Amino acid sequence: MSIRKLPGRLLATVDRLPSASYPLRRWVALAAVALAALPVTRAAVTPLPDDPRCTAEDRKFMARAAELAASAAAKGNSPYGALLVKDGKIVMEFENNANTSGDVTHHAETGLISASTVKLGKAFVSQCVLYTSTEPCIMCCGSIRSAGVKKIVYGCTATQVSLLHGRKLPFNPLQIREVYTRIGATDVTILGPLLEGEGLAVHAAAMANVEKMKKG
Repeated sequence: MSIRKLPGRLLATVDRLPSASYPLRRWVALAAVALAALPVTRAAVTPLPDDPRCTAEDRKFMARAAELAASAAAKGNSPYGALLVKDGKIVMEFENNANTSGDVTHHAETGLISASTVKLGKAFVSQCVLYTSTEPCIMCCGSIRSAGVKKIVYGCTATQVSLLHGRKLPFNPLQIREVYTRIGATDVTILGPLLEGEGLAVHAAAMANVEKMKKG
């Protein structure tokens, strides 16, 4: 599907989003409009299907991660959000604030791990499920692993976001599953992608806003 056909598909996703997820619904709709105005210079990006192992509960928490990502973008940061869930309840959330805080390590996941391990303790955090709006980078993988988290669910695939930005990908980009395989972390469950279409919409809206600001 070309980038020009994506707006219609994104608008169609609004109707199937949870009614409680108004911020995300709004960003999906805005992304459709924004994408329609983008120059036809982006690579074709077709959202990948959901990981079949994901549950309705996973979808609910991933929708929240996307809302946090949209909130981060609205504040001038990169569109990434993450949260920790234990026993079906959110115990902590964090959105990327690397730009506004000046701390380049404050990705959604690293910020979340830093804050949660200090406040809740590593033993508690290790029993949580981590949801993140986009596949974690290598730095974030390291922090998540250090906290002992045993289950990770991500929304957008990192390579898909790179394609949306029109970037040329390396021949064999290093992704989260390979990172964990290389370090022998076979005890960690990794699920994803999940709700990738909605997640890409948040990234697209953030991209369009940046381009609009550049044009004055």
